[in-house]
Amino acid sequence: EVQLQASGGGSVQAGGSLRLSCAASGFTVDDYSISWFRQAPGKEREAVSCIMSSDGTTYYADSVKGRFAISSDNAKTTVHLQMNSLKPEDTAVYYCAAALYDCGGEDFMDYWGKGTQVTVSS
Repeated sequence: EVQLQASGGGSVQAGGSLRLSCAASGFTVDDYSISWFRQAPGKEREAVSCIMSSDGTTYYADSVKGRFAISSDNAKTTVHLQMNSLKPEDTAVYYCAAALYDCGGEDFMDYWGKGTQVTVSS
């Protein structure tokens, strides 16, 4: 059974940090790039970050560059999103997703996990 399990969300004050984790199982993880998306209330879902399966290249949305860092464990079964200097505008439900080989938009994702809520208060 394919599973992407996101965890680590919570409530923090502005300037704080959270670390999200996405545990992948049930598919050949080595072949899949893992992305984080987020959706704030009343807004469309947006891509936040991605790590490529081939060489570990990482991508970030401009809004989170310098504050968020994506990484994977040695087995590539868990991808983390370290979120620092959080802002109220980072408040959203965060989803992890997997796409074969490449990073891309949400239409390219093959598997999705359930979201985890991140709330940043001012």
